[in-house]
Amino acid sequence: MSQKIKHLQVAVGIIRNARYDIFLAQRAASAYMANMWEFPGGKIEAGETAEEALKRELREETGIEVIHASAFDVIDHRYEDLRVTLHFFIVDHWQGEPYGREGQPQRWVNQRDLVADEFPPANHQLVARLKAEVK
Repeated sequence: MSQKIKHLQVAVGIIRNARYDIFLAQRAASAYMANMWEFPGGKIEAGETAEEALKRELREETGIEVIHASAFDVIDHRYEDLRVTLHFFIVDHWQGEPYGREGQPQRWVNQRDLVADEFPPANHQLVARLKAEVK
């Protein structure tokens, strides 16, 4: 009898300024995929759209109010013990200055300088796509 693995739906914000710098946060040492860098976001709750979850999660994690976000990609990834469907949005207009509201380290990295191996495996394909967009 096979065990049913947990499936998470996650809204993810690629917070990008006009210089193509992207805001990244570091996962907590106690979190799944500890200490890896990530695009901020979180679980989509029951009854929420991906965009509603994105706005709520970015307010909670980074302190910004999303003014404009565009759907960018949806990636379904299976880990050994978990399946995640990541709904990525480019956030190119917001109010406030993003920071790690939960005390997590954060940094801005130019889109061309992203390094896939610094992210969880579910993000590798997306990081490659973002890097290919800019020369």
